[in-house]
Amino acid sequence: MDRTSSSLDSHRVLYLLLSLIYVFLSFFPAQSAPQSALITQIPGFSGTLPSKHYSGYVTIDQSHGRNLFYYFIESERKPSEDPVVLWLNGGPGCSSFDGFVYEHGPFNFEAAKTKGSLPQLHFNPYSWSKVSNIIYLDSPAGVGFSYSENKTDYYTGDLKTASDSHTFLLKWFELYPEYLSNPFFISGESYAGIYVPTLSSEVVKGIDAGVKPILNFKGYLVGNGVTDDKFDGNALVPFAHGMGLISDDLYEEVNKECGGNYVYPVNDACGSKLEKVDKNIEELNIYDILEPCYHGTDSMKIKTTTNSRVPSSFRRLGETERPLAVRKRMFGRAWPLRAPVRDGIVPTWPELMNSEDVPCTDDEVATSWLNNETVRKAIHAAGESLVPSWELCTSGIRFTHDAGSMIKYHKNLTAKGYRALIYSGDHDMCVPFTGSEAWTRSLGYKVVDEWRPWTSNGQVAGYTQGYENNLTFLTVKGSGHTVPEYKPREAFDLFSRFLAGQPL
Repeated sequence: MDRTSSSLDSHRVLYLLLSLIYVFLSFFPAQSAPQSALITQIPGFSGTLPSKHYSGYVTIDQSHGRNLFYYFIESERKPSEDPVVLWLNGGPGCSSFDGFVYEHGPFNFEAAKTKGSLPQLHFNPYSWSKVSNIIYLDSPAGVGFSYSENKTDYYTGDLKTASDSHTFLLKWFELYPEYLSNPFFISGESYAGIYVPTLSSEVVKGIDAGVKPILNFKGYLVGNGVTDDKFDGNALVPFAHGMGLISDDLYEEVNKECGGNYVYPVNDACGSKLEKVDKNIEELNIYDILEPCYHGTDSMKIKTTTNSRVPSSFRRLGETERPLAVRKRMFGRAWPLRAPVRDGIVPTWPELMNSEDVPCTDDEVATSWLNNETVRKAIHAAGESLVPSWELCTSGIRFTHDAGSMIKYHKNLTAKGYRALIYSGDHDMCVPFTGSEAWTRSLGYKVVDEWRPWTSNGQVAGYTQGYENNLTFLTVKGSGHTVPEYKPREAFDLFSRFLAGQPL
């Protein structure tokens, strides 16, 4: 064999090897996720995880030492193709572990059987990670496990939070570039009604400006979200009347005196009637009018013995398919009735109540798990010198609402073709569905899917109305403020169908 044919054979072999490598990489793309972020064991859970979990920090300001904490779960289905979803809890000041522990995370938490022991974790059949890759982000700095070495960063607001979260996303996708081509969605609830559209707007601005990396942003979801002071503020009275919480007579009187404006009373007579409305509903659980609200004494607790005269339907309130019942006592920043978020400082409940006693609170399971030293080490959380303790919702930040109404954000985003799902638990009195229904209608979009029931597991799960420009409004029947906690199956169905672009 001469040298020429030998050289040709060598080239053919090399070409064949390169072709095989290319084919292999096409089917098995390189994993770029930082191995130092991989979670190898989860205290309280003894099984084998169906997908990889990662967690850690992204530094968004080196000079200040400002670091945002994330917990990332690969999809249990097909992580290389399934959407990437960012989840944000509200507050402002509440950790997104609220969603992880109590709502749609990979585990159902069972309360510890003995004092000082860890909660037991079991698979959640309705985890959102079954159909998506999901990032739980503690935002802004000072919330959950996120922190800054410069405490001035704890004075923040809507616009800075959106900018920081956008910086986080750009840096996160640099760490996990294999997900950059996946469809990307932003989701959240409550005060995340501000976080989600403001961050979505920052993402779109970055895409339009060609900021690298280019995110494959497709749309967003908001549950029981704060949106606009007038629409949200005027929602309570119609909600209370429609739910039978105030009489026809009082409803007519308050309408007569206030002229439909319940946010800013126009005169003393209007204010007096609104006080009567408040008096009628003040003992209710603001987050779910169906649920009892404990006020610090055992006298409020419902007897559940077989001899109880309480109807069985009422005794079943709070029951779910989870081992841990829905919290009858919700912790979070809320706002006085008819006083939704307005421009300026957003106060905490203790500030509003002039005390440390937050009404309707219970975060024991999450607090005991996330403040356990072995858990914190396993999920790569900062030490106590940087984050002394994890709190579900903190009063350690000073937060200013400085983005105004979200209606202009929603209009701009949907006009550009981004998909939006606005959903509401229909028994939430904190951010009543009546306000969300009203502001979505106010955009003036043509109705393309007229008001109708939607179903889950063969049952009517709520009602929906679809508008042009990919905007959908939806209610979840019988649910409170945190829909995936109260109605996990229904929440999973609406989430998975929306991501897939299927009819609700």
